[in-house]
Amino acid sequence: MGHEQSERSFSTPNSDAARMLSDAEIERFIRDGFVKIEAAFARDLADQGRSILWRDTGCAEDDPKTWRNPVIRLGMYGQEPFVQAANTAVLHKAFDQLVGPKRWLPRMNLGTFPIRFPSPDDPGDAGWHIDTSFPPENVNSNDFLNWRANVTSKGRALLMLFLFSDVGETDAPTRIRVASHLDVARMLAPAGENGLSLRELATNGFLETEARQEVLATGKAGTVYLCHPFLVHGAQRHRGTRPRFLAQPPLIPAEPFCLNRGDGAYSPVEQAIRIAL
Repeated sequence: MGHEQSERSFSTPNSDAARMLSDAEIERFIRDGFVKIEAAFARDLADQGRSILWRDTGCAEDDPKTWRNPVIRLGMYGQEPFVQAANTAVLHKAFDQLVGPKRWLPRMNLGTFPIRFPSPDDPGDAGWHIDTSFPPENVNSNDFLNWRANVTSKGRALLMLFLFSDVGETDAPTRIRVASHLDVARMLAPAGENGLSLRELATNGFLETEARQEVLATGKAGTVYLCHPFLVHGAQRHRGTRPRFLAQPPLIPAEPFCLNRGDGAYSPVEQAIRIAL
């Protein structure tokens, strides 16, 4: 299923005519920590991707009795519909605007798909968190709570949410704490280059962000949310009727973020961290 990035070449689509994020959208990204891009990839690609994912769930799309688990995790997916969805001209333009030209690497797969099914049961993974980005040293790296993040977001340029199905308010949309990336930057700053583990960050359940407004990552299939890597978010129980298909890959940086640039050419991701500090 998965393909390592080094195994495949990719030709960047011509993005000269691609729609760009407006100045207001970029300002909202810096302030709120995310931007929603509707029709970031074609619904047809979402349909093709879901067909592949349904097959691998072992569930029957037309038989809810087979939907026995509240969540099934699948990945990595590097088939053509997923590669195309990750590399549209619109998204490449947005990556340039938010991270900086030549400062990110194109994705050759879409990482893990947490597929959520309608269920009264607790999915067991609905706590508030950030997606950490580099493994610990001399500690069990198979325990995701040991993975780390630092104030320059080593190893992660963006958190991305790719909606492969229509997601309404009852369809287990990702919960987002608006502007929580600013709080997390301040939490990480004293820890320096080594940063903090998710276990350390979540000791008090991200109480520092509790007062932040909560919004839901809803939208039509083909919508993509581009989020600051420090944005606090969480899953939730599915109260709808149709399974939710979503990918949550990182955008990988081509070079480390820098909070002290001599030329002052800070990306919006870097600007947000600098404002927080």
